[in-house]
Formats: sequence, C-alpha cells, structure tokens
Amino acid sequence: MQINRMTRRASIAMALALASGAVLAQAYPSRPIRLIVPFPPGGGTDIIARELVNKIVTEQGWTVVIDNRPGSGGNLGVDAAAKAAPDGYTLVMGQTSNLAINPTLYPKLPYNPVKDLAAIGLVASSPLAIVVAADSPYKTLADVVAAAKAKPGVLNFATSGNGTVAHLATEMLQRTADVKLTHVPYKGASQGVTDVIGGQVQLYVSSVPTLISFVKGGKMRALAVTSAKRAEDLPDVPTVAESGYKGFEAVTWFGLVGPAAMPRDVVVKWNAALNNALAAPDLRKKLAAQGADVETGTPEKFSALIRDDIGRWGKVVKASGATID
Repeated sequence: MQINRMTRRASIAMALALASGAVLAQAYPSRPIRLIVPFPPGGGTDIIARELVNKIVTEQGWTVVIDNRPGSGGNLGVDAAAKAAPDGYTLVMGQTSNLAINPTLYPKLPYNPVKDLAAIGLVASSPLAIVVAADSPYKTLADVVAAAKAKPGVLNFATSGNGTVAHLATEMLQRTADVKLTHVPYKGASQGVTDVIGGQVQLYVSSVPTLISFVKGGKMRALAVTSAKRAEDLPDVPTVAESGYKGFEAVTWFGLVGPAAMPRDVVVKWNAALNNALAAPDLRKKLAAQGADVETGTPEKFSALIRDDIGRWGKVVKASGATID
C-alpha cells in the first residue's frame, strides 16, 4: 500500500512537471528577446537580421531587440550567445565565417559551433561581390588580374575581417588566377567602404547585401560576383566563373542559433516563426533587393550545413595557411 501511494505521488509529480513545461513553452516569450548581431550596424548580417526581426515582431507580436556585438571576426558575439542562459531569450545571427570557418582559423576558439550552439534555422544566402570605386581604372576582373600580375602585392583588397568568407574567397581567387594581392582587414563594413570609395584601398570584397546600395548608388562598380549564377539584383555583373575561372563559387549564409541547451519546444517555435516570416512575399522582396536569397528549413538541415561547411572551409583555411591566435 505504501509503495502504491509513493508511485501515485511520483506519477502526479511527473504529470505536474510535464504540464508546467508545456505551459512555459506556450507562454514563451514572456519578456524581450535579445538577438545578437556579431558585427557592426550597416553590414550584410545586420541588414538581414533587422529585416527579419521587423517581420517576426509584426507577425508574432514578440519584442526582439538587436544587440550589435562586433569583434574578433564575429567570435565575441557568438561566444556571448553560446554562454548565455539557455532559455531562448538570447540568440545570435551567425554566418559562415563565425560558424564554419573560424573553428579551423582560430586555434583557441572559445566556443564549438556544433557542441555549444543549437541550430534554429537558415535564413538566407548571398554571393560576394568584388567591387572598386566608381572612378577606378579597373573596369573588369581581368583588368585587376592583369594589374596584379604586373605588380604583385601592390593592389590591396579590403574585407570586414580576417577569416571571413570574403577573405578566404579572395585567397582562393588569388591561387586560381596566380596573382598576389595584399589583404586589408577591417573590423566591419563601414570603414572599408569609405576607404575604397576614397581610393585608399583598390578593391573591396563583401556580401552583396553589404555593397549593393553603393553599387546602385553609383559610388562603386561591381566587377564580379562569386556565386555560380549571376545575382538576381545585379544581372549585368558577371560571375567569377564567367570572367574566366570556370567552377569558381563561394557564397556566405546566415542563420539563427542559440545556446546548446535551449528547450526543444522553443527551438521549434522559433523555427516555425522564422520560416513563416521568410515565406512572406514582402520580406522575400526586401531580402532579394539586398542581394540575398531566402533559405528555409529545419533545425536539423541547418545543423548539417554547419557541420559540412566546417569540413569544406577547413580545407580552404589549411590550404591558405591562414591562422589567427
């Protein structure tokens, strides 16, 4: 009889715990959510994050606050999210460099993207653009290659940081074209853009969302994009492959992740909100105008992409010899 009473108590306690968990999941979110953007305002990651947040806030009625945390190639912001309380109230907009490249590039990376973070969902992908100032003498990628062959190491190319997709994609291009350029890494997009337009740096390589407004505004000239096909919003700009380097392709992607121990119900709720927002024609149009292609799917699909790209980009990092302490 005593055993039966204890069993009933245990069953009741378990039922109450499950019910409590269900209520908590249904009540989420009950306070503002912080979305870390691990780069300064104005860059491609920031632009995509803000467009997405605006749509989710409108559709879901949630309060989501953008928190720009730049530094160390995006590592500072991602690490802050990885170490945050796993309650679903701190997320980060990760992308290829800080989730797939940096694990190989940084020998002492403070987080493990696979073990320390929970994949929520892929948001978008984008080619990179190779641009020059509008008054630059270089009209085509072939012009840049010819100048680089004539004076190895004299031409500079700017990116938003060491180990970014832009940095490694340009390293790939240098090996493919057999030229030598000098890398000028910045801590974000804004200053690099200013210096290229002002003529202090000859080339800038970054995601299309970062650069498209300057190209369309007539301040920059796009020489090529790094995707397999032309960017929808830059139809007159050839691909690197079309410019003489068959098979060349390098794109960057963006996606939401949170601390590894986030409740599964919260991950699923965010994934549903994310995919619902990305299905909206107005958001798709806004992201397309920024040169970004909408990507959707399950947390499992995004997690698999992160694992696969750690291996793929790891090979590029090792071949380039790049490393950052």
